[in-house]
Amino acid sequence: MKATTTTHSTIVKRLSQEQVFMLSVLLVNAGNYFYNLILGRVLGPAAFSDAAILITLLLVLSFAGMTFQIVTAKYAVVLKYNKLFSFKRFIVRLAFAAGLLLGISVIMMADTLQQIFNTQTSVMFTIFGMGLPLYFIMSINRGLYQGQNDLKRLSVTYQTEMLSRLIITLALVLLIPFGTSSVFVAMGIAISLLFGLIPFKSNLVHDAFTFASVEDKADAKPIMTFFMLTGFYELSQIIINNSDILLVKHYFNDVEAGLYASLALIGRMVYFVAWMFVMMLLPKVIKLHKEDADTTRILFKYVSYVTSLSVLIVFATFLFPVTAVKLLFGNEYISVAPLLWKYAVATSIFAVANIFAYYFLSIGKYLPVAISALLGCTQILLIVLYHSSLEQVINVQIIAMLCLLSFQVGYFFYHKLKNRLLNT
Repeated sequence: MKATTTTHSTIVKRLSQEQVFMLSVLLVNAGNYFYNLILGRVLGPAAFSDAAILITLLLVLSFAGMTFQIVTAKYAVVLKYNKLFSFKRFIVRLAFAAGLLLGISVIMMADTLQQIFNTQTSVMFTIFGMGLPLYFIMSINRGLYQGQNDLKRLSVTYQTEMLSRLIITLALVLLIPFGTSSVFVAMGIAISLLFGLIPFKSNLVHDAFTFASVEDKADAKPIMTFFMLTGFYELSQIIINNSDILLVKHYFNDVEAGLYASLALIGRMVYFVAWMFVMMLLPKVIKLHKEDADTTRILFKYVSYVTSLSVLIVFATFLFPVTAVKLLFGNEYISVAPLLWKYAVATSIFAVANIFAYYFLSIGKYLPVAISALLGCTQILLIVLYHSSLEQVINVQIIAMLCLLSFQVGYFFYHKLKNRLLNT
C-alpha cells in the first residue's frame, strides 16, 4: 500500500502543471457528463427538458463569469505589486455588485422565466438566482490562479464544484421521493458554487475593503475597455452556444426539447474539451505579446489539437450515432441519433473559431469580437425563421458557424500579412 502511494506521488510530481490541468479538465468534463447522463436517464425526456434549462443557464452564467476570469487573469500577468492590489480591490467589488444585481433580477423574473420556458415551477429560478453572487467571486478567484499560472489550484476549484454538484444533486433526486426534480437540480447547482470557491484566496475579501492610495491605483480606463470588450465577446458566446437550446424549448414540445438537449450534450463534447486549451492559451499569448515575441506558433499548436479532436468526434458520431445515444442516454432518445453528427459538425466549427477569437482578444484585436456577436444574432434570427424541424435548426447553425470560422481565418491571414508589410 505504501509503495503504491509513493508511486502515485512520484507520478504526480513528474507531471507538469499543464498536464495536471488537462487531466483535471478531462475528469471534470467526465463528471459533468455523468451528471447530465444520469439525470437524462432518471428523469426521462420531458422532465429532463426542465433540468436542461437550468444546466443551460449555468453555461450562460459560466460565460458571463469568464469575463471576470479573463480580465483578472490578464491583469494578474500585466500588473505588479500595489497596482495589482488596487486592481483586485476594484474587480472584486465589481463582481459582487454584478452578481447581486443579476441574482435579484433572476429572482424577480422567476414567474416570467417559467412562462417563457414552459417549466413546471418558478422556484427553480429563484434558487438559481440566489447562488449567482457566489459565481462571480468564484470567477475572480479562478482568474488569479489562471493569471499566476497556478493550474493545480485552478484545477481543484473545478473539481470541487463538479463533485459537489454531482453528489448533492443525485442524492436529492434519487433519495427524496417527493418534490420537483428541477428544484433539486437548482439546489445542487447553488450549493456547488460555494464548494467551487475551494481553494479560496482568503485575502480577496479583505483586499476589497482595504483603502488604496491614489498613487497606487491602476489605470481604470484600459481595464474597463478590456472588460467591456471581453464582456461583449462573452455575450456573443452565450448567444451562439446556448440560444439554440432555449429557442428549441420555446418552439418545440417538452419531449422534443428534451431530445434536443441530449443531442446538444453529446455534440458539445468537443467544445467542452476545447475550453481546456483556451484556459492554457490565454496567459501564454498575453505574456508573449507583452514581450513582443511571436505568438503564431502557440496558436497553431492549440488549433491543431482542437481540429484533431473535432475530426475524431465527428467521425465517431457519424459512424456510431445509435450506439452513442443508446449508451449515453438510453432507448428513449434513439430518434435523434441521425442528427448527432451534424450537431457535432456545428459545434466543432465553433470550437475552432473560438480558439482564433480568444487569440485575437489576447493580443488586442477586437474586430473579430464584433463579428462573433453579429453572427450570434444571425444564428438566432435563422432559428426564429427556420425551425420546422430539429434538423433544420441544426442546419442553420452549421451555416452560421462556417461563416464565423471563414472570417476568423481570413482575418488572421490579413493581420499577419499587414504586419509583415509594416515590418519590411
